[in-house]
Formats: sequence, structure tokens, C-alpha cells
Amino acid sequence: MTLEQQIKQAAIPTLERKWKIYVIHHSHTDLGYTDRQEKIEQYHVDFIRQALRVVNNAHNGVKPEWKGFRWTCETFWAVEQFLKQAGDEEKAAFADAVRRGDIELSGTYLNMTELPDLQLLNKIHSKAQKYAGSIGRPIDSAMTADINGYSWGYADSLLDNGIRHLFSCIHTHHGMYALGRKQSPFWWEAPSGERLLVWNGDHYMLGNELGFCPGALGKYMIRDEFGHRLVEPANIHDQIANIRIHRYLAQLEAEQYPYDFVPMMLSGLPTDNGSPNSAIMEWIDAWNRQNGEGISVEMSTLSAFFARLKEEGTDGLPVHKGDWPDWWSDGVSSTPMHTQIYRDAQRTLRKVEKLDPEQKSVSLQEIEAVEQALTLYAEHTWGYHSSVYEPWHKNVQMLEVRKTAHAAEASRLAYRALDQVLLADNAATLYPGRPYRFKVTNLSEREVTELVQLKLEGWEPDELLNGVEVIREDTGQVLIQQSSHPQTIIAELKLQGMESCILILRPILAAQKSLSSLTSTSNSKLIGADQVYDMEDMYPLTTGGQQAPVSVCQTGLESPFVRLTWSKERGIVSWIDKETGRELLKPDDLYGAFTPIYEVTNPANPADASQVWSVRSKMGRNRKGLNVERSVGQLISVRAVDNGPLYATVELGYQLKGIAYFSLHLRIYTRQNRMDISARFHKESVWNPENVYLALPFTPGGTGPVTLFADKPGGLVRPWKDQIPGTCLDYSAVQSGIAWQDNDRSLLLAVPDTPLVQWGTLDYGTRKVHTQQAPDAQPEAYAWLMTNYWETNFKATLGGFYEFQYHISAGDRLSVEDMAAALHALNEPFVVTRVNEK
Repeated sequence: MTLEQQIKQAAIPTLERKWKIYVIHHSHTDLGYTDRQEKIEQYHVDFIRQALRVVNNAHNGVKPEWKGFRWTCETFWAVEQFLKQAGDEEKAAFADAVRRGDIELSGTYLNMTELPDLQLLNKIHSKAQKYAGSIGRPIDSAMTADINGYSWGYADSLLDNGIRHLFSCIHTHHGMYALGRKQSPFWWEAPSGERLLVWNGDHYMLGNELGFCPGALGKYMIRDEFGHRLVEPANIHDQIANIRIHRYLAQLEAEQYPYDFVPMMLSGLPTDNGSPNSAIMEWIDAWNRQNGEGISVEMSTLSAFFARLKEEGTDGLPVHKGDWPDWWSDGVSSTPMHTQIYRDAQRTLRKVEKLDPEQKSVSLQEIEAVEQALTLYAEHTWGYHSSVYEPWHKNVQMLEVRKTAHAAEASRLAYRALDQVLLADNAATLYPGRPYRFKVTNLSEREVTELVQLKLEGWEPDELLNGVEVIREDTGQVLIQQSSHPQTIIAELKLQGMESCILILRPILAAQKSLSSLTSTSNSKLIGADQVYDMEDMYPLTTGGQQAPVSVCQTGLESPFVRLTWSKERGIVSWIDKETGRELLKPDDLYGAFTPIYEVTNPANPADASQVWSVRSKMGRNRKGLNVERSVGQLISVRAVDNGPLYATVELGYQLKGIAYFSLHLRIYTRQNRMDISARFHKESVWNPENVYLALPFTPGGTGPVTLFADKPGGLVRPWKDQIPGTCLDYSAVQSGIAWQDNDRSLLLAVPDTPLVQWGTLDYGTRKVHTQQAPDAQPEAYAWLMTNYWETNFKATLGGFYEFQYHISAGDRLSVEDMAAALHALNEPFVVTRVNEK
């Protein structure tokens, strides 16, 4: 059947209402995906110039057919780049157009992932309002496109910057809109208690599919009988548009949509990063002359649309409070090493701000340079559109390098700023005779006991052959210390919130050195000539004449605070908290603590490169296929690395598919209920879609019901509880970490390197959204280390060497505020600086 025949036979429904369609014309901003980042910047600068020419020609009567044209700047980033390049006359013309309402600013800076912390969100959301205020046209509305979720604190960051309305243009590819209904408004109650008016919108280019833009007749969300091209003759285009617009509005009526108006987002070309298009205004004018009595169309702006919505009354709209997890937050785990560098840079920047609050050593411009690099990395676009099916393509390589360079630049600038601050605070550069003095600062607001690393240069241990004492200069206290490496001395130090002190190293005289420290054998440690320790000692293990606090054997370990047991099949199967005598691992969990889990979904024909793409395109919201193959790490080796008065280190080796080498390094503290875990591994390069997880089957070990908390920008939230209905249950990106709490105890897990946490089952199946889960259902927890399942712009291979850190701490029940502070403190080790004499 020909297209003309399809059109002739198509039924056009009769509408019961008289409709008004508000078209919002914008360009979806992807920093990458369609072209090189610098080319996209050039495009968006010119888009504003094009829009400016259109609205000025309409305003001046040169092109009266363009009257009513409106352009919405989807991101302030584009405006910022334009203002950097524009001359004074252009800047003035742009400001005039904004004041007239012909061009509108959105209060958002870019479409972001959930990587930024609240400080960065507040900073980037202040930019549009600051400029708007400078030209006398404050703004009240913002939009996002593509992303389909935000941290709960995102709402406060907008509200704190004068934004009262958010238009969310969701994209349901591997995602889904909230509330189970799109094209609907609601109030989003922020953590502060203030409310943001949200329009839960449709796809950001649905207006193209309905036919409002000549030459851009898309077919993505709408899957009807028409096998048309993007560019069709005007009569064909108009007939398809007429059918689709009537069908769309009829569907709204059938679903009892409550209004007689509807907003529609629209691009000037059938692509992301598309230009303005004055032909849209001419098409709208022609449509209104022919169909305006029943369906009128008006080009609008965000603020104008929300003003129209408010005319209907908003007091009766539903109010929802809680997190809005973004289905697309998983992109951060497709470049896990670079995300790790990003997160370290973000924390380093916060150290600089705390150490130099008045910006005496680091200028505001230097701080903003770090923030800009952080922002550009955290933007939602993760690569070129063909990253997976042609990973060798030149553009794939270029965009990947440019994207990851932002994380590297943020790290470089943040550490340079930190060096400047420390140098201004008496930090010692490298010179002969440099004193063994270290300034140690606790940047947390709470009291913290930390194992401080005092690092020496390669030749310096030779000067300290007989050993050293670590002394706190202000009190004369000799600190307990331990060394597992000649160039690193580790001492235990307690500091109050924001407190600093000086530690000095004092050499020990040869005569003072204990002979027992030279002993290389033991009469009581049950270890054979084969050096395999597979028996428990009959007598307490001693080191240097003192009992060693941690006992390690091939099947487990015991410290003053914990007793761990492991097995080949499941790894760490028991984790007893000796302060309570209770188990910290859920008894019914499939996997042991920190057990690595690898998944791969293989195409039917691995030799067919096209199937590498197609197998991914059918995954929906599962992030894996029905035929997913899962490999669980098998424990194959145990090795005690060191054991001393402050901590012991044990290495657990695992074997699993997809990973050539994997080991867990456990640092077991002897004087507090804490453990540091380091996952070190060599990931093989695999082109097929993969996931790597660590199991976290923890429970706090007290009594009563268990509540799981996640640290998000703006504060702690409870996954599966503090969420907007219809939002993602399976995973979310966190900031400092997660925590479990019951009536008696709190268990904290800091995740400095890997922000993505899986809450739902790993099994393939029907995915549920919030309010669909059983009332008594509890989230699981897995650290989701890496993924490459997306079929377009993720990095195709995850191969390489990695090390990711985790910190776990158990104790008495904490308030929510104290839990958040404690998680942050676990991720913020003391700042240690070698300093000069006074």
C-alpha cells in the first residue's frame, strides 16, 4: 500500500473539546552524541543568533509572517557561550528580546546526571537567574530534556534560585516517566518543605512527530501505519500532521485528560542539537487559518505556559515529596575510572573551600574553573551516538577523550588549588633537612578518630633505621603507630570537628629498639613450614611481646570488634558484630559480603557486529537480556598481608568470568568497629553488554525493623519510601554512601568511588516502579561498579585495571543528621601536610 493510500484510509477521530496547543520551540542540548563538543558549542551559539534574527525581523515588521515566534533557551550553558562571543550590540539585542519575552531563559544550566553535589547544583542553577536579574527580567521557570529524574535536593536548588516551575521532558528509552502518567502537573515538595510546580511532560521532540515542523516529520514515540520519510511534500506532511494531531488529542480525551490545552516541545530539525526554524511559525499560521476554530496552535514559552496552567488553579493538584531517581544515572558506571576521578575532584574542591573560606589563597575564578570542569563531565551525554556499534570510529574516540578530559581537568585544577592553600598554610616543599612535621586537619564537623598516613620520601626511611615515635606536638602524646611499608607510617589520631594539630616524628635510638621486633619465628603461632595458616592458635598470638588484636586463618578472622567467616562458594558468609554478638549479614541472601558478580548478555551470533547493538536495544529497563549469564566470584585464596596494633590487612582472591584478576583487601581496625575494603581487579575487554556488582547483604545487627538510607544531594532518603510514585526502584546514584538502621544500631557504608547502587533484584524480569512493590518489600543493595549495556553512547568496553574503596562502620543508633555527617566523615580523611618549622 502506498503512503497516499495509507493516508486516505486513515481514520480521523472527532474531538469533543475545542483545543489549544502550546508549542515550545527549543534545541535539545547534548554535549556530544551528534558531533564534537566544540562543534556543538559553535552550533548553539549560532542557534541563538538565528533565533535573534527571526524574532527581531518579526518585531520590526520585516517578516510579519514570523510574528509570534518564540525561542526557549533549553540550557543557560548555550546562553553563556553566546555571551562570551557576542559583541556589545548583539548582547543588547539579546537582552531586549529576553525582556520582550520573544526569547526565554531556562533556569537550568545543562541536563545533568546525579553526580553533582548540592553545592554544585546551587552554583550552576544560580547562573541563569543572575544574568536575568542583570537585565531586569527575572525568570521563574526551567526545563530539562532527555533525563527522567533528579535527586530530591534538585528541587531545593531550583527554588533557592528563584525558580518556581519545572518542565520535565522525559525520554522513556531505557527509562520511564514518573506518576504512571505524562502530560500532567503536580507539586513537588522539596526537603525544605517548599513546593515546586512540575509539568511531567512528554518527549522533547514529540511536536516534530505530530508535524508542527516542516521537513522534520519524525517517527519515534509515535508508531503508526505511516512509513513516511522525515521530509515529505507539503501536502503529504500536512495530511499526516492533521491525522496525528487529532489522534493525539482524542487519546487525551479518552484518558480523561483534565484540560483543553496541552504543551508540546519542538525542535527546528529532526535531531538533537537542532536549530531554530522560522518555517514552524509559517506552518502554525497556516494551520490556524484552516483549523483554528477547533484546534488552535500558539508558540509559547515556559513561563507563559505555566501562567496559563495557573489560570486553571493549582491548589487541587497532587503533592508528592521525595526522591526522583533518574533512570539514566547509570551512565556514570560506563566510565567508572573517570567517574572515580570526578568524585575525588569534587571532594577535593570542598576541602579547598573549607580550608580557605575567604578565598585568600585561591581566587573565585580558580574555584569556578574546577566547578565548570565538574559540570561538563557530569552532563548527561556520555559519548558519540555510535559508540557501541562502531567503537573504532574517529568521532567515538574524540568525544570519549574530550568527555573524560573534563574529569581529569577538574582533578588537576582541584589539586592545584589544594596545593596553593596548603602552601599558604606553611606546607613544606622538598628541600634537604626538611623537618618531620605534619599538620593534620579534620574537615568534618564531628569528632573523628582516623588512621593517619604520614608519608616519607624514598630515601628518608634510611635516616630512621631504628624506627620512630609519632608525637602530638601540642600535648606531647605518643601515638600508637604501625608501618606496613617503609615509606608510610600510620598513626591513630582523634580530632574534634574542624580541629588541627601537628604531629612530629622522633627517631628511636638503637638501644631502645626491642629485640623482640627482630624475631622472625614464633613458638606459639600454629603455622607449618609450608607457611599455610589453616589452624587456630592454642595461645594468643603475640607481636613484640604484646598480643596481636587480629587473628587470621584460612577460614576467617577475628578482631576485638568483628568475627568474619568465609567459604569458597560464597566468600564472606558471616560477619559477627562482637559488640552485640549479632550477625551483620542477612541470613537469606544469595551472595556473601562484597562478593563480585559478573553478568554478560551474549547475542545469538557473536560474530555478527550488528547483533552487539541489537541485543542491547531490546533490554528495556532490565539492563540485561533474558539470556543473561551470571558468574559469582569463587574464593580461591586467603593471605594475611600485615598485622599490628592498629589494623590487620587480609587479601581474599576470587575467580569469576569476565575478570582476569580480582581481590578484596580488607583492613580490619583493632580499636574501632570499622573496616576499609579495597576491590582491586583487572577487567577483561568484552564487547557484549556487561554488568559488574559487589554484593552488600548487610543488616545493622540490632532489633526491630531495618531501614535503608541513601545519601543524596540535599540529605538522606529512604529508597522505596521517600520517592515520587512511579519512579525507578532498581537503582540510584548516591553521594557519600548508604546506611542501615534498626532500633539499636546503625551500619554505615561509604562509597567514595562508585556512586551507583542497585536496590532491586539482579534477576531479569518485569521491572516495578515505586508504589508497585509489595508493602513489606525491602530494597537489596549492590554496588554497581560498571556497565556498558546501552546501545548508543556508552563506552563499548570496560576493560582495564581498577581499584575501588569502601568504608564500613558499625555502632549505636544515630540520628538521621548524625548518620549523614558520619557518612561524609568516612569519605573525608584528614588532610595531612608536611610543614616547615614554626
